[in-house]
Amino acid sequence: MNILFIEDDPMNRRVVRDMLDVAGVTMAEAEDAESGLRQIDAAAFDVILVDLRMPGMDGFEAIRRIRARGDEKQDLPIIVVTADTATDLRERCLSIGADEVLFKPVAMDALFDAIGATLAKKGGEGVIL
Repeated sequence: MNILFIEDDPMNRRVVRDMLDVAGVTMAEAEDAESGLRQIDAAAFDVILVDLRMPGMDGFEAIRRIRARGDEKQDLPIIVVTADTATDLRERCLSIGADEVLFKPVAMDALFDAIGATLAKKGGEGVIL
């Protein structure tokens, strides 16, 4: 399994990478949405994790652009990983095309459950461990 995490904070990327390492999952990293979109163009990913609040392009716009691609990558599973606590945030994320929303700090079991459930919903195996 290959996951891309689009997140501007290196510590948050490290924490998630360490969690995924436990399951033997490969994680590519992008420190901003623009580089994340370029990586999606260049490589195959099973799941995209994306933060919402980043300098430059935010996660909302990144999700919109992925969903508007017009190719098979527009259907990639997208899980938002955010510290934003707005009351309507989950609904906003789902309405623009996110498949799931996780709130920081993310627990390992919640991360694995979200990835598994999202993959199952998209027709994948649904299990990463």
